[in-house]
Amino acid sequence: MENSPVEKVDIMSYAGKWYSLYSIPTFLDKHWRQTTETYVIHPDGYYAVFTTYKVDGDDKQKYIRSKLFVVKGTNNAEYKAQFLWPFKTDYWVIELAEDYSYVVVGHPENKYLFIMSRKPFLDKELLDEIIDRCHSKGYDTSRLVSQHHVKSARETSLV
Repeated sequence: MENSPVEKVDIMSYAGKWYSLYSIPTFLDKHWRQTTETYVIHPDGYYAVFTTYKVDGDDKQKYIRSKLFVVKGTNNAEYKAQFLWPFKTDYWVIELAEDYSYVVVGHPENKYLFIMSRKPFLDKELLDEIIDRCHSKGYDTSRLVSQHHVKSARETSLV
């Protein structure tokens, strides 16, 4: 399988809260757990991204703000993420559920990978299929790290 962005992303449907479930982390987030990202459309035409997380060994929730800029001509499937001005990194939507219930964010050089969902979990079978597809696209899925989101008893019984 080719590592490439999806055909199109609907900006409004993509906005909102995502739970980062598994990742091949960056230098910035390699010790983060229970990470969530909330994408808010900014009037200046980019996503303002509000990320909450916990660091290994610390129960205190932390947060960081970043920006996500659409790359023109990509049908909103390629972005540039900016955590620290003026530096930007590639952010590709490489898989997206039709109902926007999950997304896989990758990188053109297979450096980073993020599997995110609207809920703090995915069905194991679906997750395994996603990971297999990512491996087929050239990602080293042995480097995937769990974000250790905790499901409530009610959510566990619904799976």
